[in-house]
Amino acid sequence: MTVQFSNTEGHATLTLCGRLDTSVSSDVKAQIDQHLDHAGTISHLTLDANKLDYISSSGLRILLSLVKRFSNFKIVGVNAEVFDVLNMTGFVKLMTVERALRQVSLDGCEILGIGGVGTVYRLNDDTIIKVFREGTTMDEVRHEITMSKEAFVMGMPTAISFDVVQVGSQYGLVYELLQAHTLSTCIKHHPERLDFFARQYAQLFRQLHAIEVPAGSALPNALDHERQQVLHIRRYFPQQAIDLLLHILDAIPAGNRLLHLDLQAKNAMIQGDDELMLIDMGEMGYGHPILDLAHAYSSMVLFIGDYDTVVGIPRDMGNKLWDLAINYYFEGLPADVIALRKEQIAAVACIRNYSWLALSDSFPQQLIDECVALFNQRVAARRDYLLDVCKTIKDWTL
Repeated sequence: MTVQFSNTEGHATLTLCGRLDTSVSSDVKAQIDQHLDHAGTISHLTLDANKLDYISSSGLRILLSLVKRFSNFKIVGVNAEVFDVLNMTGFVKLMTVERALRQVSLDGCEILGIGGVGTVYRLNDDTIIKVFREGTTMDEVRHEITMSKEAFVMGMPTAISFDVVQVGSQYGLVYELLQAHTLSTCIKHHPERLDFFARQYAQLFRQLHAIEVPAGSALPNALDHERQQVLHIRRYFPQQAIDLLLHILDAIPAGNRLLHLDLQAKNAMIQGDDELMLIDMGEMGYGHPILDLAHAYSSMVLFIGDYDTVVGIPRDMGNKLWDLAINYYFEGLPADVIALRKEQIAAVACIRNYSWLALSDSFPQQLIDECVALFNQRVAARRDYLLDVCKTIKDWTL
C-alpha cells in the first residue's frame, strides 16, 4: 500500500494505491496523519480511490477519522468491491462517495459537433457522447445534468444523460438518441427541406420561450451569467469595449422565460418523426428571449472561426436557415415590428460574439486577436447606432 498527497490552495488529495487491510492500516494512518499535520490549511479533502483495490474494517476506521476531521471530505474513483463495503456499512451516508467511471474509447467514432466546452461524438446507432474540454470538473458536468433535467421537467424535448464516463483524462456524458442526427446534418443531406427545418427550428425557440421558469429553479439568471462572462474577457479587451458591451447588456429587460443560450444548428437533434430535441444544456438559464435569439444569431450569422466545423453547414446555408427561422418565429407580427426585432437581436448578439471567449482560457491567441480586430469593425465603429437600437429594447414586452 502506498500513500500520496497533494495540496493546492487548500484543496488536498490523498491517493491510496493497493490493499488497505489490517496488516498495513497502522502504517497508512501514520503516513496520512503526517501529511495532514504538515499540510497547512485544508478546506477540502478528497481521497482518490482509483487504485484502492480493497478496504478492511481497520481501513474504514481511518475513513471515519477523516470524516470527523474534515467536513468537506469525499472519496472518488471507488471500484465496485470497495463501494459495496462502503454501502453495506453505511459510509455512503456519512460522506460523498463517487464510483469509478468506466473508460470509453472513441476510436472510429464520428464527430457530430465541436463547441466551446466540448465535442459530441456518435458512439453507435443508439447513443452519442459529449466529451468535455480538458480541465472540466465533475461539478461542471453535474451542472449540465441538472440543467437537462430541469428543462425536461418543464416540458422541453431534451436528451437526458444516463451515464457519466471517462475518455482518457476527460469526462463524458452519454445520451441515448435512437437514430438521431443533428439539424445541421439533416439540412446538409436534404437542402430541399430547408424551409421545413427552419420552421421546426423556429418552433423549438417558441416552445422554449413559452415556458416560464418558476421561482426557486436551479436554472441561473442568464443576465447575471452574461455579465460575469463579459467581465471575464477584460483580459482581452480595453475597458471602453467592456463598458460598451455592459451598456448593451443593461438594455435587456428582465424575464423569466426558459433559455437554451447555445441553440445553434448542431445543438438540436432530429429524431423519429422529425422531432427536434435539445442537447448541450450546460448554458441554460432564464431571462428575456432576446438573449437566447441573440446567442443563436451570433453562432448562425456572426460566428468567428471555422463555421463549417462548428455549425456543421456552409455559412451561406446557415444564414438562410436563420433568415427563414426568425421570420417564422415572429410570424403574425407587423413587418415594421419584425424588422425592429431583427435589429435588436443583432445588436445584443454583439455581446455573445465576444463573451464566449470566457468559456475557456485556452483558446489560441490567433483566434483572440481575430475577435479583437472584428470587435473594432463590427461594434466599436457602430457604437452610436447600437446604442440607439438598445434604447428601443425596453418596448419588447413578453
